[in-house]
Amino acid sequence: MSVDPASASVGLVEVRTEGALAFVTLSQVGKLNAMSRAMWAGLQRAFEELQTAASVRCIVVAGAAGHFCAGGDIAEYRDFRFAQDSLRHFHEVEVWGALQAMLDCDVPMLAAISGNCLGAGLEIASCCDIRIAASDARFGAPIARLGFPMAPRELQLVASQVGPAIARGMVLEAAVLDAPSMQNCGFLNRVVMPQALAAEVGETTLRIRALAPQAARHNKRTLRALRSTLAPAAQDDAFGYAASAEHREGVAAFLDRRAPVF
Repeated sequence: MSVDPASASVGLVEVRTEGALAFVTLSQVGKLNAMSRAMWAGLQRAFEELQTAASVRCIVVAGAAGHFCAGGDIAEYRDFRFAQDSLRHFHEVEVWGALQAMLDCDVPMLAAISGNCLGAGLEIASCCDIRIAASDARFGAPIARLGFPMAPRELQLVASQVGPAIARGMVLEAAVLDAPSMQNCGFLNRVVMPQALAAEVGETTLRIRALAPQAARHNKRTLRALRSTLAPAAQDDAFGYAASAEHREGVAAFLDRRAPVF
């Protein structure tokens, strides 16, 4: 993948550059940009390459067609989630590999959030430095409805950004919050009317690009060092629920379009 100067795409993660500005767009038509395994791999590759793109001063992460990302692509889950080894590999290698590539990137990152920002989308947004949302955006991680918990490192990442009280509500009662609530808890920098989101993002990127790029990279490395207490790799029993009845029931109920019975 080349990230400079032409546009390119990796699976359903689209990467485009315009001078010093790069756009990373999550795109899965008909699924509100739910993250497939191919998209996680594409996201990791995109940020590993953007990290070395010296001309890029700011990265905008967004979703296509009016939504940021509605979570994971549950249609794939039956293929790997019910065996502990493959479940662990998915979260600790595929998902965390992509999130870690974002966290390791020294280029300032801005999340432009519209529509649904749930589960995987919330995790991706949590890796960004500045988050601007449309007033009608929705945030949460209602995976308890699917019969499984959030992976340990992913939960710690989200909790570090939304705060422990909000994180507990999200994972324990499947709370879905609006944009003003997420601004009040400090997760969002700004909330604007939906029709003003593109202009607000554009103005913010202009301010970032006008500043000293190496100073920005140094600041990001310092900020990363200050929050270097993310959990280590999960213990062996963290994914012991793989073959559980409620895990299978939650996924099956979603795919069958019915209410789960736990």
